[in-house]
Amino acid sequence: MNKNVAGVDIPDGVLARAAFEHVRGIEPELLLHHALRVFLFAALIGCKDALAFDMELLYVSALFHNVGLNERYSHSPNRFEIDSANAAREFLRSHRADESETAQVWTAIALHTTPGIPEHMSPLVALLSAGVHMDVRGARYHEFMAQQRDDIVQAFPRERGFKTKLIEAYACGMEHRPETTFGTVNADVLDRWDPDYRRLNFCGLVLGSEWPH
Repeated sequence: MNKNVAGVDIPDGVLARAAFEHVRGIEPELLLHHALRVFLFAALIGCKDALAFDMELLYVSALFHNVGLNERYSHSPNRFEIDSANAAREFLRSHRADESETAQVWTAIALHTTPGIPEHMSPLVALLSAGVHMDVRGARYHEFMAQQRDDIVQAFPRERGFKTKLIEAYACGMEHRPETTFGTVNADVLDRWDPDYRRLNFCGLVLGSEWPH
């Protein structure tokens, strides 16, 4: 793997290497490359915004943020983000990481798809979300130099049809637990992917509750 991409040094400590090997063993290349791009975009945003953050913890967070889409969690009762966060926490605890740092990683992963909240939390939480949104939907796209974007995509390619394939990966990871998508952007995925999916409606739940008035 490249040691430096777009001016960002890829973490290469014992924890970082172990995290990469762990995730590489359970994720397809599509999601692994996505995770590495997320890290790089997030790190560049952190440097641009002059935020104080731990590069290795950001790297671990990015690597694990979609692990919950793995087939082993397909019948989990949790949102995939929670399964991802739990997997990261288990990994970090197995490597005797600091509990407060582990909690930050858990929170960053658990909230990475929740709009409007991460940017008001710690730099790690804010940056993971920002990196995901940049790679998934191009948020802050024009704040990056073309050379930075090109370097990152050259190192960790967005394969042809990435947009559609990413939506498919999300859908396959959630189609057996559709109830976990209520109130999240994940409902949009299943709404587009599964013609039989019917999203829950908050107003319907309120008006249809057992309360008489």
